[in-house]
Amino acid sequence: MRATRLAFHAVLLSGVFSIGPAFAVPALQAHRAVYDLTLKKASDQSGITGISGRMVYEFNGSACEGYTVKFRFVTQIVTADNTRLTDQQTTTFEDAEGKTFSFVTKSFVDQNLDKEVKGVATKETKGLKVDIDKPEKNSVELASTQFPTQHLVELIGKAEKGENFYETNLFDGSEDANKVMTTTVVVGKKTNSDKADPEAPALAKLATDKYWPVDIAYFDDTDKTGEEVPEYRISFKLHENGITRDLVMDYGDFSMTGKLVNLSLFDQTKPCPAK
Repeated sequence: MRATRLAFHAVLLSGVFSIGPAFAVPALQAHRAVYDLTLKKASDQSGITGISGRMVYEFNGSACEGYTVKFRFVTQIVTADNTRLTDQQTTTFEDAEGKTFSFVTKSFVDQNLDKEVKGVATKETKGLKVDIDKPEKNSVELASTQFPTQHLVELIGKAEKGENFYETNLFDGSEDANKVMTTTVVVGKKTNSDKADPEAPALAKLATDKYWPVDIAYFDDTDKTGEEVPEYRISFKLHENGITRDLVMDYGDFSMTGKLVNLSLFDQTKPCPAK
């Protein structure tokens, strides 16, 4: 499952950096968020009869030192024939200027290591260079793009301006770390949260904060078939401070929900010293 696409939600930023058009970086909250995963729907073709699991994001970093995201996505998938436990563990580091992005993802099936992808992506004058260390050493050249932190900053900036639809792209090191994804983003009207919301207990003092409903579709930038069908979609509620919740992950043949059940707020990083 393409769980690592979700990692761009868990981002802490302070200060301002350039991502093309100038966006003032919002004061987002450093946090650790835990979500319970359940099956929403599944087609007969998928063969899936049940999904349960847990997803955890943890972000630490600063505008001086860069940003580290630790992400874990554990699911138990039930079919008519068997039950399989998958465990995806990802750690990424994005430098404060958004020029380099390192990543390592270990995927386990039934507690056995199935795959490890590790590498570093670097922005160059004409595009993006990705040096892959695992599973095999390789180097690929990709089109110019942005990394997860920049993707989120752009989303918040456009939402604040009232832009409700746009297209952009993203490299996040997921899958085989060899392609850029095109994303179409739909942002709804900013809404007041309700204390009666089932996720309110986890939000605690943030339960009445405003949020935007967001839907993102991901397209394979290397797909030459001409079919404008997304590989998958993600919808969620995005709070002004960057916390996301009420996730729906749609993979086509099946979809699952992610409900926020625990939220730990970290101390905000101090501003960088003046140069």
